[in-house]
Amino acid sequence: MNISPLCVISLRVLRWTALAVALTLVMASASQAIQIMGLESPNSFVGDPQGKEYFISNVNGEPDARDNNGFITKLDTDGKVTQLKFIQGGVADVLLHAPKGLALVGKTLYVADLDQLKGFDTETGKLLVTVTFPATSPQRPVSLTDVSSGPDGLLYASDQAGNSIYRIDATADHRVSLLIRDDRLAGPAGIAVHPKTNHVIAVSWNKGTILDISPDGGLTELVSNGFFTGRFQNLSGIDFDRWGNMYVSDFTKGKIWRMTRDQRFQVIAEYLPTPADISIDRASNLILVPYHYAHAAEMNGLEAPSDGKPKGEKRTLADYGFVPPPQKPAPEGPPKK
Repeated sequence: MNISPLCVISLRVLRWTALAVALTLVMASASQAIQIMGLESPNSFVGDPQGKEYFISNVNGEPDARDNNGFITKLDTDGKVTQLKFIQGGVADVLLHAPKGLALVGKTLYVADLDQLKGFDTETGKLLVTVTFPATSPQRPVSLTDVSSGPDGLLYASDQAGNSIYRIDATADHRVSLLIRDDRLAGPAGIAVHPKTNHVIAVSWNKGTILDISPDGGLTELVSNGFFTGRFQNLSGIDFDRWGNMYVSDFTKGKIWRMTRDQRFQVIAEYLPTPADISIDRASNLILVPYHYAHAAEMNGLEAPSDGKPKGEKRTLADYGFVPPPQKPAPEGPPKK
């Protein structure tokens, strides 16, 4: 995302805050949270569909600088860093300036890097494809913020400064077309493809709105701030869990919200140090959160829906995806006939 200077918060405080984030992510046991330290302005955090490996993009500098020092961190299935600089700008002829949004499609990791979308092999780190987005004018260069994958080989990329979302057809030599350009997008930062409708869902950095974009470019405002309900400020990331619940991160307010399938909003974490482009590991039911100015990231368990659970029954760690449900004790006395 194109981040405005918002902080007079010291980095030292942010780093200590990152260590305490598990206490505020109230949806899971704090002991299960995994913190990843030693990053450099992490922006996006994604995992493969099987939960076997994870990747974090590191801007490592100014978000629009062509300094060729960005890098991608690789982690194993337990969230341990296997290669801090798995892909690195300036090494092995790689050009990587300010990597932001990430998307995994098979063995290809797509990276949004200023005016280019780059695809790398997830095993070797080798560059596989470079997709260029021509600027509409010299005064408005393309600066991609996020990328998301849809069905049928389609990718989508958001241009926050240009109020645009592009469609990329990976099956047709990564042909680029404009899906929508509209000021109502208000700085589209994070994007995700809805798992049921296949519409693109975008969050606005400038106005804190959540928007639905249909395959023909039709725009519908799903959620906005009202006069008395300034719920969101600078929305940065968005994703869905396996049940269709939506999660969004507010970079400035330090919150992560969940919108349930019946359209109720809940704050599931707050007091977070600049949560950026979050994503959901649907296989393991984990939320992946990069903390941009804290130079850290975190993996934490998500609460599973309680459909069918009696209201009086106590929730267990099984509801958070960690341990098998406990066995119910056998009733006392002779069995009923």
